[in-house]
Amino acid sequence: MFNEMIATVEALWGPHIDWKQLVLMAATPVFLIAFFGEYLIRQRRGAGHPMWRQFELREILTNLGLGGSYQLLEFAIHFFVTGAIVLWIYQFRLFDIELTAYTALPLFLLMEFCYYWFHRGSHRIRWFWSAHVVHHSSETMNMTTAMRQSLLYSITGWWLFFMPMVLLGVHPAAVFFLYALNLCYQFFIHTEAVDRLPKWCEWLMNTPSHHRVHHGRNPEYIDRNYGGVVIIFDRLFGTFVAEDRLNNPVDYGIVDQIRSHNIVTLNTHEFLAMWRSVAAAPGFTAGLKVLLGPPKNRAEAQETRRGFTETAGQ
Repeated sequence: MFNEMIATVEALWGPHIDWKQLVLMAATPVFLIAFFGEYLIRQRRGAGHPMWRQFELREILTNLGLGGSYQLLEFAIHFFVTGAIVLWIYQFRLFDIELTAYTALPLFLLMEFCYYWFHRGSHRIRWFWSAHVVHHSSETMNMTTAMRQSLLYSITGWWLFFMPMVLLGVHPAAVFFLYALNLCYQFFIHTEAVDRLPKWCEWLMNTPSHHRVHHGRNPEYIDRNYGGVVIIFDRLFGTFVAEDRLNNPVDYGIVDQIRSHNIVTLNTHEFLAMWRSVAAAPGFTAGLKVLLGPPKNRAEAQETRRGFTETAGQ
């Protein structure tokens, strides 16, 4: 069935259609309706509630502007460049694995595994962080924060992390369709309207509570909870931390906060800073370490976190 849908869409749009952006664009009205519901919850709770600060009009408009420009550019670059590269890679696949009712769940978990490493790499490798930083630069949290995306993602090569699935034999359209479903789910966990879900759900799934931690610049929260739909890979690889809203409420944003609503500035500030660091590095090897090493202040945050952990253990 999915192969028939691929054939129909490709007949209309060509073989280089970006299924990720196609699904996200189609889901945008649903996203906006959900955000309106979140806003109504805020109104019902009243101006004195902490959630009030998460609805700043200028920040919301910035998020929508970043999301709209990201969608359009991603769609265009995939159509003219990335789609052709990915289909070329698909020629070297080992098997032919179709997306069916029987393979959907294992393929989704495989995609989630790839997403975990893409997300972790986007925090631990400065080259990828130079794009992902845009998503973390907001000091508030509501559903429009999910739309806060970078124009540089296609340049930095986010899609590389999903090529193992393509080489294994999953059609690129299926890979990016599954990835789009992952991203659709994540839109709804960018919120403070939900506190905690049932224990089984908190253990298995990536929830609003877990994702608030991911957006924190608290030393204990930095570089944690990378999962998209599930949180099991964070538990498996030691990157999970539970939210402590009472003793350690999340402080949203990045360590070197860029307080701007200019879309160009938000998209380029870390990318330009990275290249300035490369230019100042003493030699090629040192410059390469800047690109492939952890982002600025990550090492300091890790040391601070170790200090907290050691103190707690005494």
